[in-house]
Amino acid sequence: MVREGIVLGHKISEKGIELDRAKVDVMLQLPVPKTVKDIRSFLGHAGFYRRFIKDFSKIARPLTRLLCKETDFEFDEECHKSWTLLKDALVSAPIVQAPNWDHPFEIMCDASDYAVGAVLGQKIDKKLNVIYYASKTMDDAQCKYATTEKELLAIVFAFEKFRSYIVGSKVIVHTDHAALRHIFAKKDTKPRLLRWILLLQEFDIEVVDKKGSFDEKVRLEEVKALRDENLPWYADIVNFMVSGEVPSSFDAYKRKKFFKDARHYYWDEPYLYKRGPDSIYRDA
Repeated sequence: MVREGIVLGHKISEKGIELDRAKVDVMLQLPVPKTVKDIRSFLGHAGFYRRFIKDFSKIARPLTRLLCKETDFEFDEECHKSWTLLKDALVSAPIVQAPNWDHPFEIMCDASDYAVGAVLGQKIDKKLNVIYYASKTMDDAQCKYATTEKELLAIVFAFEKFRSYIVGSKVIVHTDHAALRHIFAKKDTKPRLLRWILLLQEFDIEVVDKKGSFDEKVRLEEVKALRDENLPWYADIVNFMVSGEVPSSFDAYKRKKFFKDARHYYWDEPYLYKRGPDSIYRDA
């Protein structure tokens, strides 16, 4: 009985899914790229195994920029570091697992200034088994998105990428839930965000704050500390948007007015914005 074998460039065994080490050895022997064609060839070979490499797009960005027509080819130190990191990532690539349909899926999302990334996995026996790493660089327009929009973009990217795995199953999403809560609550959301929200409503999603209660506690204590040192007028609003806490000293009338006023503000850490009569958010 066959216990393991190479299938479509991957080694399949009872341990899980691995890279074909023979192909990796060939890539490790490639010389330093000297032309755009060399870069394209290397990225093509390495990209075949990108599901095993966390933040592949982020690591490879210095190399992918050399593929742009208007860019002069200059394989500098940053490019050499990127090339080396990708080769190291191939050598140390983990063994990923096939999905287990009896367990919920978990997705970890993140967004940087120029890339979004996601990890699909399942927690079995208190251990997270990685199924797939995915990432992509953002275009010029997406790079200009607000932090909240980038967080949601990362989630949408993950659900589109992993749809064939997760459709019909429960999905636990680890991300900044405060950002999601704000987007879903807005009634005047941009058409782009509405399309994203409609896409996500197709799935059975549970959102978990990846920052954890400790981080929220720290931020909450920082805001409370301000109360002892000439509390700024906006601290109560920021505290409410971060933790959902309303000042305990407020009576029923003040609470009602506070909730009414808070609807006009938007917190995108570390900035607070207020919506004006023209429905445009400006720095508060």
